[in-house]
Amino acid sequence: MQLDLGTRIRHLRRRDSRTQEALATALGVTAQAVSRWEANGSYPDMNLLPAIANYFNVTIDELFGYTDSREKRLDALIARIQAECRAETMDACLALAREAMVEFPGNARMMLCLASVLYQAGYARHGEHHLMDTDGYTVYDTQRHSTYAEWREAIVLYEKALPQAEDIPLRRQATRELSQLYVNIGAYEKALALADAAPDIWGCREVLRINACDGRRQARACGEALLATVRACAELMVQSVLINQQLLTPEEKVQALQSALGLFRCMCPDGNYGEHHAFIGKVHMLLSAYLWLSGKKEEAFAALGEVSRHFKAYEALSRKGGCTYTAALVRLVKANVPPMQPSALAALPEDWPWWSIPEAATIKAEMRADPRWDAWVAQLQA
Repeated sequence: MQLDLGTRIRHLRRRDSRTQEALATALGVTAQAVSRWEANGSYPDMNLLPAIANYFNVTIDELFGYTDSREKRLDALIARIQAECRAETMDACLALAREAMVEFPGNARMMLCLASVLYQAGYARHGEHHLMDTDGYTVYDTQRHSTYAEWREAIVLYEKALPQAEDIPLRRQATRELSQLYVNIGAYEKALALADAAPDIWGCREVLRINACDGRRQARACGEALLATVRACAELMVQSVLINQQLLTPEEKVQALQSALGLFRCMCPDGNYGEHHAFIGKVHMLLSAYLWLSGKKEEAFAALGEVSRHFKAYEALSRKGGCTYTAALVRLVKANVPPMQPSALAALPEDWPWWSIPEAATIKAEMRADPRWDAWVAQLQA
């Protein structure tokens, strides 16, 4: 007990960037006493343990390092919250995450979990809103976004928990979400600081994995990097269309989106797009809107047919739980395919065109008046 307790106190103190003097003052003991605890020369009186645990926002079990069963409990809670975090269950997810925070006070993973739920709740409850600047570019409605209580709370949690988080994928996700929230509320310098602290493209995980092995493993890593790069480039092209939407003609938007889709065809000419089928379906939804604006109504509904095809392909892969690519450069790549919600296909007409565009309501009303819209809806349900 003595060794574990002293080591644990030192770890928690350093985790929170506290001095021995600060801890001693809070507990009403001398700094020398704290030093002896951490050096395993003595240990605190038993009546001080609750105060020490409270000071570090941990339970007494965690103070002593008894974490195995609690870690399993934490894992189960986070998995449950993430699985149920949908717009229709947002209130229940938030309530569950807040209850879990009471059970795991000060736990970085739990704080980031709650922050992520709040991040999603802000979008689900209030939406993301844009304005037009004097040059014709869309900008975030930062004044409106700054009023979202969910996002304000999420930012506080992210800023507190990120320095403590040890799980690398979790840190990456939290950094992405925090960066987006900074931009949403107009904290651009903070967002840029996060970006500048990250490695450049040649220092990213996917590229470094290629040089971390050889032979078959290197070929697989290269395929994984190619697919990730194609997806990232396609997403950036879509984002660029949305950023410049007031400065591009409908025809230019169509060409850009078709080029983004063409990246996938170049990489996977056999049409096996694996876990990217759903994203490709979403791009076709946006493409259908701009095809309609271009006067290409037949092609617009052909794009909706592609939406159905790709989402159903994703649904089939999700039931299997994974996919194996078959195109030449990526045939060694296997990937997990997260499950699709049962209502996802039926919700696509409501979600159309997936991304927010100014003309969406007008285009949707016109397309819904065409009998081919109902035929598309029936196709999704078939």
